[in-house]
Amino acid sequence: MRNSVYKINKGINRPIEFRGLKAQYISYLAIGVLLLLILFVILYITGVNLYTCLGITLCLGAVLFIVLYKINDTYGQYGLQKKFARRNIPSCITVRSRKIFKTLASTSNH
Repeated sequence: MRNSVYKINKGINRPIEFRGLKAQYISYLAIGVLLLLILFVILYITGVNLYTCLGITLCLGAVLFIVLYKINDTYGQYGLQKKFARRNIPSCITVRSRKIFKTLASTSNH
């Protein structure tokens, strides 16, 4: 019987990375670039000077790249999602009625 040689994929369970951007930030960048393209087309069709269209689009594109890389470095792969999820966690739970405890006590006795 021959020994088989298999290639090992060492990238399993690692986030997708493109030029330093990880995971969902790649899709954010793609959506941002698409929106910039649409903005450029709208400005050009409405009659704005070509160099003004290019200037606005390039400036907003640079801001998009800078902000996305800063968020990527600050929060990492899942950090931004954790930040938004943390906002929805209540600091305390207030129970204004004992009704829930009465129903739980009556169901556990049977």
